[in-house]
Amino acid sequence: MAPSPAKRPTKMKISNETKIGILAAFAITLLILGFNFLKGKTFFGKSHTLYAKYSNVQGLANSNPVMINGLQVGTVYSITPDKSMKQILVNMTLTKDVDIPKNSIATINTDLLGTKSIVIHLGDATQFIPKNDTIATEPTTGIFNEILSKFDPVLGQLKHAVTSVDSVLGNFNKILDPSAKNNIGAMLENLNKTTANLITASASLNVLLNTQTGALAGTLNNLNSFTGNLSKNNDKINSLVDNLDKTAGNLSKLELEKTLNTLNSTIGDLKTTIGKLNSSSGTVGLLLNDTKLYNNLTATANKLNLLIDDLKTNPKRYVNISVFGKKNKSTGLTVPLPDTVNAPYTKQ
Repeated sequence: MAPSPAKRPTKMKISNETKIGILAAFAITLLILGFNFLKGKTFFGKSHTLYAKYSNVQGLANSNPVMINGLQVGTVYSITPDKSMKQILVNMTLTKDVDIPKNSIATINTDLLGTKSIVIHLGDATQFIPKNDTIATEPTTGIFNEILSKFDPVLGQLKHAVTSVDSVLGNFNKILDPSAKNNIGAMLENLNKTTANLITASASLNVLLNTQTGALAGTLNNLNSFTGNLSKNNDKINSLVDNLDKTAGNLSKLELEKTLNTLNSTIGDLKTTIGKLNSSSGTVGLLLNDTKLYNNLTATANKLNLLIDDLKTNPKRYVNISVFGKKNKSTGLTVPLPDTVNAPYTKQ
């Protein structure tokens, strides 16, 4: 008998239903993981939960960021209100390992685009909030409500100002009678004339201030030239000032007071001398004031002139050098010669 063939091992077949079930479970797992990841829940990194209670979440939603000092440290995981809707519990997942002081405060913030976020304002306590604990909160009114609240006092003051202006205008209308209106018209006409004059003056001022042809430009050019000359002659000016300083120093060194005292003493002596000359007590005073001395001097001068004339006329009476001549025995002159003009003889 021939041997029977050996049996081959049979492979286990997986049905299509099983494959679909495994694929569906895998897809559901990925969906759950992705949904939790989008909500901020991490499965492989370090994260912890922090709770906050609000009476009004102002439109806060899941996956909104949690910020500390401008840095996102987590997201909002879930928002759970109580049955009375008076208190809403917000579950935050912090993905960064941060230490939050116990006196920190979490507020809901709204930016200009309307995006909500939770902002944690760090306190200064030395103890930190443990994980899975609750942080203190503070209600906020939102950015637009805050802006409107700041404008409310201004609007109130503006309303009061408008009321005051209305009252002033009413009183002003009561004051304006026809004569006052005419006066106001005349005043406005004068104001127009004044405005026209101002325009003319402005044109003249523009001509004056013209940087090319204006008088002020010429003056500034002259001033620049003058200052340029001063700058060029700066050394000479410094030398002149030094010379003046030296001259002033030399003058200050002079014994001016002593010189003035000497001059005063000399003037006093001169006065005394002039006084003695004017008086007749001294010799010089007698010479100046006594007419007898003048007359005697005049007579002496006349006699001297007479003697000189006689010497010129009869020299032989005084000098005789002739051996054979005769001695002149004529009488002398009694009157000077006529050519003596500058010293006329005065008869006694």
